[in-house]
Amino acid sequence: MAAQQNRASQFAVLGAPGGRVVFLGDSITEGGLWDEWLPNVDVLNRGIGGERSADVLRRLDTAVNEPKAVFLLIGTNDVMALKPLDEIAWNVAAILAGIEQRAPGTPVVVQSVMPRGAAYREEMRALNRRYADLVAHQPEHVRYVDLWPALATADGVLNPEFTRDRLHLNGLGYRAWVEVLEPLIAPFAAPQHAVDGPPS
Repeated sequence: MAAQQNRASQFAVLGAPGGRVVFLGDSITEGGLWDEWLPNVDVLNRGIGGERSADVLRRLDTAVNEPKAVFLLIGTNDVMALKPLDEIAWNVAAILAGIEQRAPGTPVVVQSVMPRGAAYREEMRALNRRYADLVAHQPEHVRYVDLWPALATADGVLNPEFTRDRLHLNGLGYRAWVEVLEPLIAPFAAPQHAVDGPPS
């Protein structure tokens, strides 16, 4: 809890630089070395470990300031805390409305909650259905992406090659996640300039 508050307080003091692709979420987002995974993209990591959807909703001002895009991943801690799915979906809808209010027309990608162990499989799937339905009723610049095909085994749990604790991702897990996101992030990457050859 103290680490959570300390990180949030830094965001409050720093504010949110504009013109970035914002990664917004909990510890799974926080743990990503986004500058290295996406070296051609100006990214802003606004993940805080342990957070739930209501926490993200409260701190939008420290994350959203004329962003190029927002990639949202939140909800697994809500499920762990036995929050009702309707409440989680309502919070995510409020987050989307808050982003739209602060930065109208900004592309937003709502990512599915990632698979975990078998005990949470059906709850996570049900939450993801809520997210997909929610996004279906949003403007075209808001989209949903399902991470399960890249991260889940055939029986719907997080691929053991991608994790040590059935929740957080290791390097292979982040690579699999980034491969899903790369086509969605490509429009926001800096142009690659060809290196000039020697003068003739």
